[in-house]
Amino acid sequence: MSTIIDTFIATQCHAQITVLYQDDDLIVINKPSGLLSLSGKNPQNLDSVHHRLVQRFPGCTLVHRLDFGTSGLMVVARNKGINAALCHQFSQRSVTKVYTALLCGDLDKNEGIIDAPIAKDPALFPLMSICALTGKVARSHYQVIERLSYTSDSGMAVPVTRVKLTPETGRTHQLRIHCQWLGHPILGCDLYGGCLLPGTQGTPRLMLHASELHFMHPIKQEKMSWVQESPF
Repeated sequence: MSTIIDTFIATQCHAQITVLYQDDDLIVINKPSGLLSLSGKNPQNLDSVHHRLVQRFPGCTLVHRLDFGTSGLMVVARNKGINAALCHQFSQRSVTKVYTALLCGDLDKNEGIIDAPIAKDPALFPLMSICALTGKVARSHYQVIERLSYTSDSGMAVPVTRVKLTPETGRTHQLRIHCQWLGHPILGCDLYGGCLLPGTQGTPRLMLHASELHFMHPIKQEKMSWVQESPF
C-alpha cells in the first residue's frame, strides 16, 4: 500500500485567534482564515489553532476542525472528559453548525438540499469525491441570502450568491464539494473549482465562514449558542 505524502506548506498566518468564551471546561473561539486547525507533520506546518491554544490552555484538545481557509466558530475542550462528551454530541448530530459562503454564479433556486455521498480516494488526495457506491452519506442544506457581484483584483465583476449552508453530516470538505456538485463552487476554493472562473483567480481567501454554533454545555447542561458575523 502506497503512502500518501502531503506536500502542502501553509503560508504564515499573522491573524490572531479571538477567544469569545472560556470556562474551566471549554473554549469558544473565532478562527482566522489561513490557519491550520492542527499542526501538520511537516515542521513548517507547526503553527495551528491547537499549537497556539495549548500554550495558553494546557491540555486543551480539538473537538472538530475547520479547513485551513475557513474562518469562524470552533469549540475546544479543556480536558479529555469534555472532549469525549462534545465528540458524542457531534457524532449524534445534536450540534448545529451554520456557515456563510459566497458561491460562484447565480443559483437557480432560493433554497434546497444537497444529498450526495462523499468518498475518500487515496489516488485523488487531498480531494474527496462524490460516489454513490463507496461514499458515506452526506447531506447539506442551502438558503440564498442575497445575490450580488464580486469585484476581483483585476477589476472584473463576477456574479456571486451569498448563502447560508447547514450541514447535517460532517464529512471532510463536505460543503466545498457539495457546492461544486451543485454547479456553484465556493469562491476562492482552490480544490473544487472556486478559482477557475474568469475574474475569480485573485480571490484572497476561501469565502467560507462558520457563522453559527449551537451545542449543549456538557457540565452546565445549558444550551450554548454563538453567532459570529462573516468578514466578507
